[in-house]
Amino acid sequence: MNWYLKVLKQYADFKGRARRKEYWMFILFNIIFGGIAMILDSVFGIAIEGVGYGPLYGVYALVLFIPGLAVVVRRLHDIGKSGWMLLITLIPLIGAIWLLVLLLTDSNPEENLYGANPKEVTL
Repeated sequence: MNWYLKVLKQYADFKGRARRKEYWMFILFNIIFGGIAMILDSVFGIAIEGVGYGPLYGVYALVLFIPGLAVVVRRLHDIGKSGWMLLITLIPLIGAIWLLVLLLTDSNPEENLYGANPKEVTL
């Protein structure tokens, strides 16, 4: 949960680096909380017919769009890639697979253009 909150505290911070653990823990909690929002939409009867989600999930997704984008960019910085590398997803299928490989890649052990190795810094 601390990793999720760390990403939220760095709401629109596109500078620096994010460890694999920080990124994937944010994704895990994002999936959990998004699922809860979808369930609440259904329970309250406000889910859009045929879509499966409603305004609660929509607001949640909008609020977390910027921090989600920021943590992806910081994750790419951690492996020495520019945040613009995110645009590789525009290449059908291959782009998404390549981005997944990049997001699963371990950090550069030394300091790079984007800052010091976050594994060296303790929380």
